[in-house]
Order: sequence, then C-alpha cells, then structure tokens
Amino acid sequence: MDAVEINAGAWYLRVPRADGRIDDRPAVLASCADPEIRRWRNRPPADPAEADAYIRRRTLDWVRDERYTWAVCEPTTGEMLGEVSLDHVDRHMAHAEAACWALPAARRAGMTTTALSAVLRFAFGGLGLHRVGYLWAAGNTASGRVAQKCGFRTEGRMRDAWLADGAYHDVIVTGRLATDR
Repeated sequence: MDAVEINAGAWYLRVPRADGRIDDRPAVLASCADPEIRRWRNRPPADPAEADAYIRRRTLDWVRDERYTWAVCEPTTGEMLGEVSLDHVDRHMAHAEAACWALPAARRAGMTTTALSAVLRFAFGGLGLHRVGYLWAAGNTASGRVAQKCGFRTEGRMRDAWLADGAYHDVIVTGRLATDR
C-alpha cells in the first residue's frame, strides 16, 4: 500500500521521512534518547545510522502491508513531534495493534489522542479493519489516558509482561472494534 497522509486538524500525519526536504531523523533520535519514551517503548539506540535505518524500515513497512507508521507533525513547519503506528497488521483477519509516542514538547497538548483517533478512523473506514488493540503498561498513566480518551475498552491483563526500571509491570490489554461507539 502507498503511504497515506492524514489531516488531523491541529496535527498533520505523514510517513516519517529523511530526504532533501524533510528530515525526521532528529526527532527519531530524540525519541531514542528520551528517558520516558525509552521507559515504555522499545526504541533503537540513539545513533544517526539507526535513525536512518528506522525511517527506511517504516517506509518499507507500508509497501509490505506489515505496519503503517505516521510522523505526527506540526502542520505549518512539518516538524515531527511524535509517532502513531498500526503494528502487526493482518488485513485478512482485519486487526492491528496501535502504538504511539510523543516528544516532551508535545506532551499534554492532546496531540497523541487526536492523532491516534484519526488513525483509528482510517483503520476502520479506510482499511476495513474490525479490531485495533492497544497495550499499555500499568504505571504508564499517559498511555492509560490515551486509551480511555480514544475509546479503547479494557479486555484483560498480562501479568509481569513489561520490563521497565528494572521491574516487571502488568500490561493492560485494551481494544476497539469498528462497531464500538
């Protein structure tokens, strides 16, 4: 599938890029170095070559229909402030798993909730998915708020499934169906 851009009002969603016009590598590097993002998300090392490879993989993921990733950007400058993705996409079974992160300057501004809500509309309406899951570690209150605001329903709990700060945390399993209101 070709990458799809989404206008989410105050935010613009597009495939992460590193070309002559736009370079998202600094934002990817910042996400790899941010302690809060690293605490809850598996990030590559904060290395320029890794950031370049990361962006290339995200572009190929679209072509392979394996993962759809959007850079969440400030619309007037194109600056990448976060990321939303649909991972583990299975078009035959009509499901995927959502994930996201936000750089410190974009936190608590409603960006992630707005962007993920727009991606969910695309997932259900554009891709025809039936279910999108969202996993978040107990203790990650920001992800819990995003899940609640985006209408995810708690479906279960995986005990001690996430390692953060040298300790295991339960993972809250949530999901949204295309038919949920």
